[in-house]
Amino acid sequence: MNDTTSRRSPPRLLRVKRSEQLSPSLKRIVLTGDALQGFPEQSDGAHIKLMLPQPHQRDPVLPTLGPKGPVWPPDHERPITRTYSVSRYDAARGELAVDFVLHGDNGPASRWALRAQEGDAIGVAGPGGPDRIKPGADWYLLVADPSAYAALCAALASLPADTKGYAFVEVADAADVLPLSPPPQMQVRWIVRGTQAAGDSTHLIRAVENLLWLPGIPSVMLAGENSQVVAIRDYVLQEKQVPKKMLYAVPYWKDQLNEEGYHAERHRIMDELDKP
Repeated sequence: MNDTTSRRSPPRLLRVKRSEQLSPSLKRIVLTGDALQGFPEQSDGAHIKLMLPQPHQRDPVLPTLGPKGPVWPPDHERPITRTYSVSRYDAARGELAVDFVLHGDNGPASRWALRAQEGDAIGVAGPGGPDRIKPGADWYLLVADPSAYAALCAALASLPADTKGYAFVEVADAADVLPLSPPPQMQVRWIVRGTQAAGDSTHLIRAVENLLWLPGIPSVMLAGENSQVVAIRDYVLQEKQVPKKMLYAVPYWKDQLNEEGYHAERHRIMDELDKP
């Protein structure tokens, strides 16, 4: 998906319409508002920027668009920004759903989602981001965790009915296993990590190393914790010689760090895929 269109649209102030607890650690919040008019359709799974109010604010103060890009309010009024994915956009109903991984008050987005009530305000910019599914693939390998559940569902929904391949999803607890609708010939495996820290887990890379590699060139989607995304990315590039152009490898978060702490590393990893 092209980011250019998104950058030309000002951030949208939306409000909570309702919420749904998908699992103990995943909460879906449905947003609505007149500002949703014109939001691009077929955006499920795309990246968006959420703009949260500061603790002293009821509504976030959103940036405006100037001739050279966004014009931000002063630091004490500037919204807290986090990167998320569109879970579902329903233009007819005027609803935008976003899934939040809950980890208590450890993080402004989780804290906001835990307390979100009907009418609460949030800013949304986007959508944008690279394509998760690459054209011309012979089969597909999708690897994710709850932070990428929306992106995974959108990717599976976009695949033809005769698609072959694998999807691996790691969760901390069996209660976090959620419904998926893969094509009939896609094998899906949920991996329960347990008490092990996500940044230390090697379950996903071991699953990828042990799978039966299908003939032809795969489209590979890697989305989730930084260390795991990097390990699997390096394996499929170096050991399986998957072309970079067939790879979506985006760390959605890094264990023990907030978004400010890993922002530069996240974009460095993404930029590496753009280099020849």
